[in-house]
Amino acid sequence: MKLHTDPRTGNTVTAHGEGYVAINGERHAGSLIVQPDALDTTWQVASIAALEPAHIERLLATGADILILGTGRRQQFPPLALLKPVIAAGRTVDVMDTSAACRTYNILMSEGRTVAAALIIE
Repeated sequence: MKLHTDPRTGNTVTAHGEGYVAINGERHAGSLIVQPDALDTTWQVASIAALEPAHIERLLATGADILILGTGRRQQFPPLALLKPVIAAGRTVDVMDTSAACRTYNILMSEGRTVAAALIIE
């Protein structure tokens, strides 16, 4: 699915589909964390089952006010134990399928919000 881009706002998800997401037109086949001013392509999580506490810590460490977790082709909730660092920090993470996470990220980013989306690409 192609999405509209506004280059004035920072890193934008410009397309996504099975096995990829494109940030500012550049296609990525691996999971990543995207923020308006940063892109972490070393966040390699193959599936929600592979998610570990260190992965959640990296999302939390972005410092973003709004945290989004895109869980692949379908919405899947991680075990509550994995979210304990987020809860301990007084934060929340919105969990949704990766397609919805891409759209939500773009909307929030275009509004100037400090948002980080961890996107699992399957």
